[in-house]
Amino acid sequence: MTNLIAAAAFFVLIHLLISGTRVRDALTGRIGDGPYMGLFSLTSAAGLVWLGFAFAAARSAPDNDVLWGVSTGTRHLQLLIQLVAVTFIVVGLTTPNPTSVRQEGALDRPGLVRGMLRVTRHPFLWGVAIWALGHLLVNGDAASLILFGSMLALGLFGTASIDAKRRRKLGTKWDAFAAQTSNVPFLAIAQGRQRLSLGEIGWWRFAVAILVWAALAFGHPWLFGVPALP
Repeated sequence: MTNLIAAAAFFVLIHLLISGTRVRDALTGRIGDGPYMGLFSLTSAAGLVWLGFAFAAARSAPDNDVLWGVSTGTRHLQLLIQLVAVTFIVVGLTTPNPTSVRQEGALDRPGLVRGMLRVTRHPFLWGVAIWALGHLLVNGDAASLILFGSMLALGLFGTASIDAKRRRKLGTKWDAFAAQTSNVPFLAIAQGRQRLSLGEIGWWRFAVAILVWAALAFGHPWLFGVPALP
């Protein structure tokens, strides 16, 4: 279990304490954006592989205590939660967004704030957070708490980290964008700063999300070794 804790801490902290802070600014100032992105991508990939192997080992360890039970109801609820999570992730990955890697230039596009950006300026990370929360519902062991809990923390705190990074780099451009959007999903809509427009998101994105969700749900036993369907 110690190895899993170390892997989870490493993966989360390199994103929150390096990628999202002035440490990144100092590193890019010394070696440039391109080399930094290459090194950080390799480090993240290595951390993710470490996390995966550590989780697999911890699940069969004798100290992997069961902390809460799972019912048929929570397994059905999990499927719905994962549909929401996959939708946020798919839409987030396919929508031009200045919070995404190397997409700061999107701020110069006229009419940028539309579709999913009316809902949240961090759709991908909120999708990751929702994905992690859903998995916590149906995985009540200590190893799963560490893995999915760390992903939940990264998804939630990562949004604030990116906001701070973009504000330092983009200044007033970012402030104008942030004033039109919200971090928390639907908050800008609830406050009257935006309106919901599902058509702007693109129905093809919803269709792709459903297909990805179905593939993951039915293919879960072959992909991850455990069934997702009740």
